[in-house]
Amino acid sequence: MADTGTRMGRELRSTVKKEGVVEISLVRVATAEPKPEEVIVRMEAAPINPSDQGLLFAGADIGTAKASGSADNPVVTASISPAVMRSLGGRLEQSLPVGNEGAGVVVQTGSSAAAQALMGKTVAILGGAMYTQFRRIKAVQCLVLPPGTTPAEGADCFVNPLTALGMVETMRREGHTALVHTAAASNLGQMLNRICIKDGVCLVNIVRKPEHVDLLKKMGAAYVCNSSSPSFMDDLTEALAASGATVAFDAIGGGRLAGQILTAMEAALSRTAKEYSRYGSTTHKQVYIYGGLDRGPTEFNRSFGMAWSMGGWLLTAFLQKIGLEAAQKLRERVAAEIKTTFSGSYTKEVSLAEALALEEITAYTKQATGQKYLINPSKGA
Repeated sequence: MADTGTRMGRELRSTVKKEGVVEISLVRVATAEPKPEEVIVRMEAAPINPSDQGLLFAGADIGTAKASGSADNPVVTASISPAVMRSLGGRLEQSLPVGNEGAGVVVQTGSSAAAQALMGKTVAILGGAMYTQFRRIKAVQCLVLPPGTTPAEGADCFVNPLTALGMVETMRREGHTALVHTAAASNLGQMLNRICIKDGVCLVNIVRKPEHVDLLKKMGAAYVCNSSSPSFMDDLTEALAASGATVAFDAIGGGRLAGQILTAMEAALSRTAKEYSRYGSTTHKQVYIYGGLDRGPTEFNRSFGMAWSMGGWLLTAFLQKIGLEAAQKLRERVAAEIKTTFSGSYTKEVSLAEALALEEITAYTKQATGQKYLINPSKGA
């Protein structure tokens, strides 16, 4: 319980104004002393995930972003279209904290034994409001990182690792034997490759650049298809026929890719059909859309029979479905393999204030493969 007292620190907040703009700023907040079962974590690393950007920018047009305030206390505003504003009625004029996950060092604890056991430990936490200097949270929500692990190494300990593990677990629970993943050269995609290689699961990777093909091949990926190649559909069909993959997880969302995957699955399955059916294969084909890198409409032609589904997949819903015990086992695997299977990399580390510089916003909102930012709330504090 050392180092007691109410702490003052800065926190990044996002507010949707009724006049149709989002305002992002740094505010000073007080972190009260922890309750018996709580701890206070000095935050030293928090990734900027696509899911964080949704809350942070509220669907605003980044091209309209303007900066004001000072270098230490910047304020960024950006315009939100009327169509997007109609979906934001529930958060008007509310100053919301941002950041799904992060890691840091426990600097104060409550009186319970579980809390006090964490004093001085480097922990990863999930629970929102991570873009802050000090985060009060229940001890049970802390994942103690292995000795020698830095906060930066453990910052991305939940969203990407658990999403990748959740995809494989969903595949198994639904009776599929192999899977497909799009935007596969991302940090998450590389984790998924390492999981599948280690667990002996066939994975078909879809990327959009030749250098991404090379990256994954060097990692040991067996099937990598380039969606920008003229032979993409033929390559994908061959990979699906060889792997037997009948479930896909799509990070793109909009455009034709989800439909193309189903079409290629049907073409691969038709190769082993014993007789023709105008209704197509009876093997169920599933595409889960879990991201929105393309915000446009999802387009597809129904050229894949009748045994298919397309729907959404969300990590939080998956974890709730499998229950606390199963979810904890996944978390424990992440902690044990944080420097191997679940290691990630970042393009740049920025402070809270630097994260609101217009040039940095332009860079990390592109959501380009291999371009991920890390906020260090304690940097410059």
